[in-house]
Amino acid sequence: MDETGSPENFTRMGTLGIEEEFYVVDEYGRPTSGTDELVYEGEPPALLDGRLDHELFKCIVETQTPLIEAPDDAREQLLAVREALVEYAASEGFGIAAAGLHPLAKWRELEHAEKPRYRAQLDRIKYPQHRNTTAGLHVHVGVDDPDKAVWVANELRWHVPVMLALSANSPYWNGFDTGLQSARAKIFEALPNTGIPTRFEDYAAFETYERRMVESGSIDDRGELWFDVRPHSGHGTVEVRAPDGQADPDRVLAFVEYVHALVEDLAARYEDGESGTDIRRELLDENKWRAIRNGQSASLLARDGDGLVSLADIVEAECDRLGVGGIRRLFEAESGAEKQRRLRTEAGVQSLAASLAIEH
Repeated sequence: MDETGSPENFTRMGTLGIEEEFYVVDEYGRPTSGTDELVYEGEPPALLDGRLDHELFKCIVETQTPLIEAPDDAREQLLAVREALVEYAASEGFGIAAAGLHPLAKWRELEHAEKPRYRAQLDRIKYPQHRNTTAGLHVHVGVDDPDKAVWVANELRWHVPVMLALSANSPYWNGFDTGLQSARAKIFEALPNTGIPTRFEDYAAFETYERRMVESGSIDDRGELWFDVRPHSGHGTVEVRAPDGQADPDRVLAFVEYVHALVEDLAARYEDGESGTDIRRELLDENKWRAIRNGQSASLLARDGDGLVSLADIVEAECDRLGVGGIRRLFEAESGAEKQRRLRTEAGVQSLAASLAIEH
């Protein structure tokens, strides 16, 4: 990976890329070490060639879709990658599961990857990275101008808690119920360079920050700026990293639809010369906490600073404004966190683990 990116990478508008982090599980649905076999020793199918990697723990893999030219192609591409991964893992004796945190993952019992990049992170970050068994969903949307990408990312910050609340799918951490809807988000925030970033004036300001972080030894490369939303200077995209991992592909596609619509709308508003908003990070952090704690029942501080607005009202307004429907269906359905708690109570941990499996 290049240490820093380039403004020259921002050339195309509206393309999509979807990255998903998954758990490698054994026959009982428990996280297990499998990245050596899947990433290094096996022969993944052609669709996964160059699009399958592992994360910090040997029980977590990441997939990337090929470049998606049009939103209508997202479903086909996402399902193809998932099917290829599940079939490949099965051939090596593993299953694949998805959630923001696996309810049976206990970080002290799991192996860390040996890749030098992760060993360096463990040495530098220590305890917060040692326990980072999180798994998320990342959506990239191409933007054709670097300053536009920074402006869009700035404006997307208010939408991060909305997406997190709708995606909340990680109530269990290290084997116990945290009382949160997305414990993943809180665990991940313990790392440096995470959470909702401050506003950047333009691409030059972001580039200066990115370069200073590398040159000061704060990060090894641009990939270690793990904010919830960021201009991706390597891919030429705006990347949203807010949602928890999801087993149901329809839930993933709802976020893909929403993020794409938001970026397209904001890009048009930038072209029209609209002034950006400068919301204090502390207020955005409060909204993120409300999403972490309350999930779909959250009420958020209104964007204009006047009172609270329920997630239900936000979802309805966003669907009407942007012409999307996926996030409405998410809100009307049982949340991931609620489903996990219900299954554990009604049927036990084995059924809970089985519910997170990716089917093909």
